[in-house]
Amino acid sequence: MTRIAFRLALLLLLLSPVKAFPAEISGPEVRIQGNEIVVNAALTLDDRNLSDVKNGISKEITFYADLFRVWNMWPDEFITGKKIVKTLWCDPIKKEYVATSFDGAVMIEKRFKTFNSMLNWTLTVRDLKLINVRELQPSSYFVKLTVESRVRKLPPVIGYLLFFVPEKDFKVFRDSPSLTIGSER
Repeated sequence: MTRIAFRLALLLLLLSPVKAFPAEISGPEVRIQGNEIVVNAALTLDDRNLSDVKNGISKEITFYADLFRVWNMWPDEFITGKKIVKTLWCDPIKKEYVATSFDGAVMIEKRFKTFNSMLNWTLTVRDLKLINVRELQPSSYFVKLTVESRVRKLPPVIGYLLFFVPEKDFKVFRDSPSLTIGSER
């Protein structure tokens, strides 16, 4: 009887799904600075993604910071959002580390002396200004931070034909604590 229970437990253990989290978001931290809603957050990659970058495979990581208004009886209302696209690239032979950041208006390219300094700059969002609080109605709000990494950029026609090939390496999201603007009704 114990043999059967042991085999059954082993079978259940082997067949149970394993959750692997390729990336984890710390934050988002939301505060009001002056009259602006400011967001800070960071991303931590897993060992597989880090080794890919160290071996010379470039990564494109997209940060979406979206502001939502909280409604009790209705779905939350999207107010505004910002998108930042960051790329990491490393040449393991030359020990060259390059990263870019594009927010839709400004492209910044930086070269780094160490791999960790490149990761620190690329995987962190600091002082991202979302919206002026004077433009908002008194209510509760929260910021949803979504981070995704694309595996490869396929031409559109091939992407439609090979719809079963995953286009994203990972996609994670996290909500901030509520932020009250003005006096709630």
